[in-house]
Amino acid sequence: MKKLFLIFFFILSFSVLAGCAPASPAEAVSEEPTELRWYVNFSWYNTPWGGNAVSKAITEKTGVDISFISPDGSESETLDALIAGNNLPDIITLGWWETQLSVIIDQGLVYPLNELAKEYDEYFFEIADPDRLAWYTQADGNVYCYPNSSYTVKDYAEGRGAASNQTFLVRKDIYEAIGSPDMTTTEGFANAVRAAASLYPEVDGKPLIPIGAHEFTTYGCDSFDKFLLNFLAVPYEKDGKIYDRYTDPEYKRWLSMLRELGEEGLLSGDIFIDKRTQMEEKIKEGRYFCMIYQRTDIADIERQIYDADPDSVYIAVDGPRNESGAPHTLPGTGINGWTVTMISKNCEHPDLAIKLMSYLMSEEGQKLIALGVEGEHYVMEDGKAVLTEETRALLGGDYIGYLETVGANDAYWMLQDNRTQDRWMPPDIPPIVQMEEWALPYTFYSGQYDVDFTPGTEADAAYRRISAIHGEMLPKLLLASSEEEFEALWITYVQRREDSGLELVLEESTKQMIALKAKLGIS
Repeated sequence: MKKLFLIFFFILSFSVLAGCAPASPAEAVSEEPTELRWYVNFSWYNTPWGGNAVSKAITEKTGVDISFISPDGSESETLDALIAGNNLPDIITLGWWETQLSVIIDQGLVYPLNELAKEYDEYFFEIADPDRLAWYTQADGNVYCYPNSSYTVKDYAEGRGAASNQTFLVRKDIYEAIGSPDMTTTEGFANAVRAAASLYPEVDGKPLIPIGAHEFTTYGCDSFDKFLLNFLAVPYEKDGKIYDRYTDPEYKRWLSMLRELGEEGLLSGDIFIDKRTQMEEKIKEGRYFCMIYQRTDIADIERQIYDADPDSVYIAVDGPRNESGAPHTLPGTGINGWTVTMISKNCEHPDLAIKLMSYLMSEEGQKLIALGVEGEHYVMEDGKAVLTEETRALLGGDYIGYLETVGANDAYWMLQDNRTQDRWMPPDIPPIVQMEEWALPYTFYSGQYDVDFTPGTEADAAYRRISAIHGEMLPKLLLASSEEEFEALWITYVQRREDSGLELVLEESTKQMIALKAKLGIS
């Protein structure tokens, strides 16, 4: 009740402040731009600032020049070191699920955005979404971070939710060459992989990788755990309690089939060691036959493939299903969004930082980061953006050149608002539209299951232990040399998870799920 009162009070306060807020972003006040360091907690993020039209326009508008920083190695270790040394850069963007988020807030390392906005830039209250602000309001009544790519339950109910990012992708020409088989059953999947590897052992002189996947980490592999579970429609809850999805019989059955393919040499060793950079290069080369992957993660590469050879693009098709053939249950992005952005108390220019955030969140800022400079890279016709011929050709034919000269297409995605952009974005190329349209019927709102354990608690420690066990055991299960070895490993896997506090994790997860349902208005 206390939390609900704080949320109501914040919305009421927001309404009062919004009534007197300015209607447009603040202009730059200094002639020389001020550099702010912006930490992005993803080692793969390497988009430079400066040189392209978008970054130049943002600097001209806000008076801010940005120096991006990203981890060289482990994201978690890098961020922990920055926190421990009180060396957080001026602005920080990280995943909402990262345990360091609550640590940063609890240790008072970042400014309350609402207080900065009151002091320096009340336009923030004009363009910040009140539901998102309320969701991220802490017990002290302050908001310390703002999300990107955020959707509410209401958005989904009104048909404005985002299609799930999770897709089962196949290389179009190879898939069609083997007869466009049904890959929803273990038998159909295995036979399709065998056929593809037999017909296309090489791609442009390099070995075909029959099954692609997200990178393996110390906590597992999204493609072979969370995403696969969603494709198999393994429930998140049973009888009002969080369900242990990772020991579901359907999950075990599909892992067993994948192990069998591995025994046949059809699970390439590359997938167990490659990082995102190597994976992107191999996607560009078309070396994967199939993969459970996030569609937006390959969108930029897909444009390049489509321009070079439309038949070799990746397309979404129905993937692994459970034995009853139930439709996939793929989560859409919830109100948490994807990442959150904060302003560090180490920032010597918090006034410029909050104004920069406000500008990027505004309609003008969203059009700039998504489309480029109006009149130069696009024009508006009947409420929709139309890219110029030169921009469209560059976007499709030379994406690296597009980033270097234009720098749009949400290359600076830290505060992107897809719900706003959807109103005026031009249609994308056919294969990207196909992936989105495929995912939409299977998408559901899953924010009620976005549990987050408080660092330092017993439940958090147990969750970390269990996650590490999964990360250790998943490759062993997939690489087991026989079904007998797989069965023995599975018994060990189940027992170790139980011995490491699984019951406590499920109990705490259920409590959080119930609270989240109440907060979201889900019965």
